[in-house]
Amino acid sequence: MRLLDRYVGAQFLRIFAVCVLGVPLMFMVIDLTDNIDDFIDQGVSRLQVTFHYLYQFPYQSLLGFPIASLLASVFTISALTRRSEITAMKAGGVSFYRTSVPLLVLAALLSFVALALSEIVAVTNRLSVEALERPETRSQTIRLSFVYRADEGLVYKVRRLDTREARMDDMQIDREGTGPEFPTMNITSNTVQYDTLTRSWRLQHGWVRRFHSLEEERAYEFLQMAVRELDETPEELRAEPKDVNEMRYGELGKFIDAIERSGGTAHDLETSRAQRLAFPFACLIITLFGMPLAHSNKRGGAPLSIGIALATTTVFLIFVRITEALGAGGAMPAQLAAWLPNLIFLVAGLFLFARVRT
Repeated sequence: MRLLDRYVGAQFLRIFAVCVLGVPLMFMVIDLTDNIDDFIDQGVSRLQVTFHYLYQFPYQSLLGFPIASLLASVFTISALTRRSEITAMKAGGVSFYRTSVPLLVLAALLSFVALALSEIVAVTNRLSVEALERPETRSQTIRLSFVYRADEGLVYKVRRLDTREARMDDMQIDREGTGPEFPTMNITSNTVQYDTLTRSWRLQHGWVRRFHSLEEERAYEFLQMAVRELDETPEELRAEPKDVNEMRYGELGKFIDAIERSGGTAHDLETSRAQRLAFPFACLIITLFGMPLAHSNKRGGAPLSIGIALATTTVFLIFVRITEALGAGGAMPAQLAAWLPNLIFLVAGLFLFARVRT
């Protein structure tokens, strides 16, 4: 790496680090201000609130990655332009394109960091929710009359779950089918016992009903049976089902497959899953878009740089929300809805780059 690359890259990383730490803190302070009355009314302790926001930090940081990348690139290029360093580089035979290379390389690396962070965020989001639960709620071993949506399109309806005895009473398992090859299924059992050695549930004294068509139904009585898809532990069944933001990329894919096999549509979930890949690479795209804009800012200083960054971020997020709504509604393919804002800003960025005097 050349000395010039290290100089430009160091400025970019310093500004990025400040922004990626500062933006989440700003978001969390605003959230705390809005919810502090609710925390007090619910009797949430200060320690719980502290852990809640600590677990929220990766999620807020991930949201701030594109903003931080844009601010870092705009401020870096604007500073180099105002101090006539860009002019000096050109006089020395270094074009603006070559000066931009370290910023683009760093933005690409940060995109992969954001991609890895999105998998961590799925876990920390769940922990942030659990951090606000009351201690007596977490210590409960009994859960009564609940419905749990599992993988493979299964829905569990349970009258009573006892995690201490690892047992369920009066359980019903439903799976909606699509036809004779994938029939609708209903399983009822009086008692379901969890075997800690084999880590599996044993259904006792029940019936299995398969509906191959409206006219054809097959029923079987059993004394004991194991259901391969019933692989949740008693603790997992006691907990609330995961939200979409608490699912990893693979888990979300399985959930979508289960809905589609059951004859449903999941356009919103497919769009959300596609955005898990598209959003991190916005760091690279939005950096590419912001650099030529900052280069044209020769006398505006920091206020104009901030204005450029905020305006670009606002327009980009508007595009994201519009395409997300179109994808969730089925008016646009999920992949296109997730990647279209990136593609628009990529084309616009390349056009602006082509117009830069090097």
